[in-house]
Amino acid sequence: MRVTVLGAGVVGVTSAWYLAAAGHEVTVIERQPGPALETSYANGGQISVSHAEPWANPAAWRQILRWLGREDAPLLWRLRADPAQWLWGLRFLRECSPSRTRANIAAIVRLGLSSREALRALRRELALDYDQLERGILHFYTDPRAFEHAVQQAAVMREFGCERVPLATAECLATEPALAASTLPIVGGTYTATDESGDARRFTEVLAQRAAARGVRFRYGESVRALERENGRLARVRLASGEVLAPELTVLALGSYAPLLLRPLGVRLPVYPAKGYSATLTLPAGLAAAAPTVSLTDDEARLVFSRLGERLRVAGTAEFIGYDLELNPARCDALMRRTRALFPALANVRQIDFWSGLRPATPSNVPLICGLREAGLAGLWLNAGHGTLGWTLACGSAQLLAEQIAGRDAGIDPAPYHL
Repeated sequence: MRVTVLGAGVVGVTSAWYLAAAGHEVTVIERQPGPALETSYANGGQISVSHAEPWANPAAWRQILRWLGREDAPLLWRLRADPAQWLWGLRFLRECSPSRTRANIAAIVRLGLSSREALRALRRELALDYDQLERGILHFYTDPRAFEHAVQQAAVMREFGCERVPLATAECLATEPALAASTLPIVGGTYTATDESGDARRFTEVLAQRAAARGVRFRYGESVRALERENGRLARVRLASGEVLAPELTVLALGSYAPLLLRPLGVRLPVYPAKGYSATLTLPAGLAAAAPTVSLTDDEARLVFSRLGERLRVAGTAEFIGYDLELNPARCDALMRRTRALFPALANVRQIDFWSGLRPATPSNVPLICGLREAGLAGLWLNAGHGTLGWTLACGSAQLLAEQIAGRDAGIDPAPYHL
């Protein structure tokens, strides 16, 4: 079939790759001048199946109340006159029950395990290089209650196949010696040896090059104005230039912007932008040893740390403020305060590049990978709503999408990822 993929972030490019591999004629439409220039540009860099606990969980109420009024809070909710924000928030509260949390963890872990294996197979097949490290991910804690909660959640994840193992303080420091200099007490952690890290932007750029060599057509600098329905199916994709496309099948992989295209068609997509921040530290030769090489997750501060060659990427937090991308100095400062408290020697790093991006979050943190025939949009498929896990889940999501389109068994139940 003739397939048009809308969006050339990590989710869109992996979708294009797997659809082309299945024999489809694929065209990718992207408004930026190249791939991975928005949300995939400077994310946390983790392939983190162990990061499967959703934001919506039974402890969320207590955390959100504690953070109210703090400009530098790990999760900042700015109330706006936006019905989509309020509706998303109500759905988020529904997902906080123990039963929903458990079901969502199961869905994220299953897709994450599938995705990690798909990435490894793709890396072997194409000999990809994107500053990847296979040293696992260490979740560390400075608060005993947070560590106790993490041990409980790790046990749930192990039930579904994610080997997230509790570690004592000494074991955490042995796993990542750079934490020994921390001015904050490390009370324990959990470690997933099979998790990975790597530069999502570089991966997406290289895969786009390989996809183009395979015959995928990339049209950069092209914006989508509207989707048009006719006789119960998606009939046309209208570009800002006025050109009209009529693909046999369209994949919507536009992240946080997907709901804006569907709203005029009467489809309310439960995806809302969660603005995340990152700081990329370029490490001078004399400070390289002071930075971690094992990818780290600081659940209490909602931060992750990934070594990307001679750079250290610090990323995280969530700010619900609509589609605003302006850097908030208070939140940038919060990233660096926590980094310098954990790794004091890095206070001497001078080259720091800050960035913000809109992560497309569903209330459950479970992405949407499905067709929209029941919404009267046959021929339109979603691959969106991955939140903080777009890099982690990209290959598995694209593979699941391609198998569903082909009508084949994908190896995992697709139902949890349907709208």
